[in-house]
Amino acid sequence: MNKARRLVKKPLYRLYESRILKFLDRDKLPRHIGVIHDGHRRYARAEGLPDYAASYREGMRKFVEFLGWTDELEIPAITCWLLSTENLSRPAEELEPYYDVLIDLFESIPDKIQGHDVSVRFVGSLDLLPQRLSDAAKTLEAECTIGNRRVTIALAYGGRQEIVDAARELVGHLADEGVAAESIAEHIDKDSLSSFMYSADLPDPDLVIRTSGETRLSGFLLWQAAYAEFSFVDVYWPEFRRVDFLRAIRDFTHSNRRYGR
Repeated sequence: MNKARRLVKKPLYRLYESRILKFLDRDKLPRHIGVIHDGHRRYARAEGLPDYAASYREGMRKFVEFLGWTDELEIPAITCWLLSTENLSRPAEELEPYYDVLIDLFESIPDKIQGHDVSVRFVGSLDLLPQRLSDAAKTLEAECTIGNRRVTIALAYGGRQEIVDAARELVGHLADEGVAAESIAEHIDKDSLSSFMYSADLPDPDLVIRTSGETRLSGFLLWQAAYAEFSFVDVYWPEFRRVDFLRAIRDFTHSNRRYGR
């Protein structure tokens, strides 16, 4: 959507947002939202931006806006997938600018969330990342440890790898507890495996939002999202709007969750 059309429609969207908020059932809000921030490169091409870095910067500004939207609704937990393990195979000329943008984001977050009762945690294979990026992530995590609302940032994350890591941790734990090798399988069930997932202290996501029109999880929270509701939004992440977010929340509150029954 071009800039002129966005400006014309902005007041209309504000009215629509107010209407959604007015009739939103606050007792049915999700406790945990997962987000796949997809579409940066396609957005850059569609908007004729000079490079992908410009799109990444737009996307990270949107990320900060999104934190504010979830704060308004007092959503207790959000998990944001900012970099997958598959993304790491992209050319260096694409990855290096994104790393720079992420570092800038992580350095700015403490000031932006000050006073908002938010803690930040990272999950994923940070050891696969350049030292400068993993250091920025660890510094942010150390600075934002106190807060009842949790922002989890999935970085160099893959859902299959998370399940593999959980299985390894569980087997190692059982061995340390003295369980005989031939009896270990008897101690592995969904509850014991769940307790070794990266964010085992969080409730499973109730709602997963993916932007850019793609209708797949691509490995995001494969274990935890088994009974989540999904919202696949057509717009690219940098142009994701508050009204898109509120519509996803409204639709969630109207859903009849059967948990596989």
